[in-house]
Amino acid sequence: MKTLLHALTCCLMLSMLASDGFAETKKPNIIVIMADDLGYGDVGCYGSKAIPTPHIDALASDGLRFTSGYCSTSTCTPTRFAFLTGMYAFRQQGTGIAPPNATSIIKPTTETFPKVLQNAGYKTAVVGKWHLGLGEGEGPDWNGELKPGPLELGFDYCFLLPTTNDRVPSVYVENHRVRDLDPSDPLWVGNKNPDGQPTGVTARDTLKLDWSHGHNNTIHNGIGRIGFFTGGHAARWRDEDLADEWVKKSKGWIQANKDEPFFLFFASHDTHVPRMPHERFQGKTSVGLRGDAIVQLDWCVGELVNQLDELDLSDNTLIVFCSDNGPVLDDGYQDGAVEKLGDHLPAGPYRGGKYTPFEGGTRTPFIVKWPAVVQPGETSDKMITTTDLGATFAAIVGQEVPFGALPDSEVLTETLLGKADAKGRDYVVEESPRGIGLRVGKWKLVRLKNNQISLFNLASDPGETTDVAKEHPAKLKELQTLLAKIEAKK
Repeated sequence: MKTLLHALTCCLMLSMLASDGFAETKKPNIIVIMADDLGYGDVGCYGSKAIPTPHIDALASDGLRFTSGYCSTSTCTPTRFAFLTGMYAFRQQGTGIAPPNATSIIKPTTETFPKVLQNAGYKTAVVGKWHLGLGEGEGPDWNGELKPGPLELGFDYCFLLPTTNDRVPSVYVENHRVRDLDPSDPLWVGNKNPDGQPTGVTARDTLKLDWSHGHNNTIHNGIGRIGFFTGGHAARWRDEDLADEWVKKSKGWIQANKDEPFFLFFASHDTHVPRMPHERFQGKTSVGLRGDAIVQLDWCVGELVNQLDELDLSDNTLIVFCSDNGPVLDDGYQDGAVEKLGDHLPAGPYRGGKYTPFEGGTRTPFIVKWPAVVQPGETSDKMITTTDLGATFAAIVGQEVPFGALPDSEVLTETLLGKADAKGRDYVVEESPRGIGLRVGKWKLVRLKNNQISLFNLASDPGETTDVAKEHPAKLKELQTLLAKIEAKK
């Protein structure tokens, strides 16, 4: 039944495009730009005054800006898992924040949406932060083939930051191997200091960016990291150069694949800690390195859009800009994010941020641009999540989703494309390490890890300041029942 409904949806979608005078666009190029730790209020088109983001703002003015766009989880690994698999992370064990030596969290047998796009004739690539593990068995083979990885999960090409830039190892992975690795200087990654090398604790006075908590094991590029690694010196990167390398690789890949439909997942590391943008961006804002990293992110967006314009691909390219979770200020380094904040509100009017089940943790910037189809300058209050992108992309390109695949991903084509009669999601699940949230219309249920239950009316209280559970017991029970049903779904 699900397969039949999906096929009918695909047919309706193609008919809709035809009725809009764009029947020839059945397979647009697709780019998802996923920021890291970017809050709802961190960019200009969502209210920021302190951080200039002209290129992100241009996406919104040229396309559709959502005010109820969500990621699935308020941390990075589970959001990326749900994004690619179309399945809530809580349905599979081991989807928490991946450690440095994590093996592939997504199993090669999983039908990801990049695989679905490959079946539709797309070339696919991921460039940037991965943080979903590599390899199998006891740990990644950093000196050999790193598989399974993205190439076994639906991507034709990958160029990765394998974990996060605050975790070791500080190297690039291209396809199945560490790039530029010298066999005579093998790479080792572990949890214990193998040779008494200086650490963020023993050599703290040498650091160019000090830590506030954690992040004090191996020192690389003058910054303490989580975990230990040795060797691989020729393969190591410099934090300041990451964004330039992502853009370079992405532009080259787009150029090489411009003559056929493609999907690019551009997974930025900005504004994840350690925030160390390129020198040309440092000092560009009044809010410190965190703001400067957002300016760097904005530059990346501009470079990708300019590449599409130069190759005459813009009209038929669907761009989605989003974030993997909400904002965090002090996330382990003394980078001025707290001291220099001023009156900037990273989460906008919302409560919480990264790690929390409140709106600030998962409601983020969410922008769609597709010049040939999406009307410019529109705003939508419909609910949509990054988990829905897989099934929606499949519908747009007319590709059937195999039975049982993308189980929590909803086909929201009309919502994504800004159609006036679009319905949007009925509910949004907001996972976090500290609890879970469920939004249904104006109502928001929050269940913390200690089983404390709260109910909020977002229409009158968007900041989730007043618990109204006692005043609305029937509504509380209704949402609790729905959440239990969602969690029990197989």
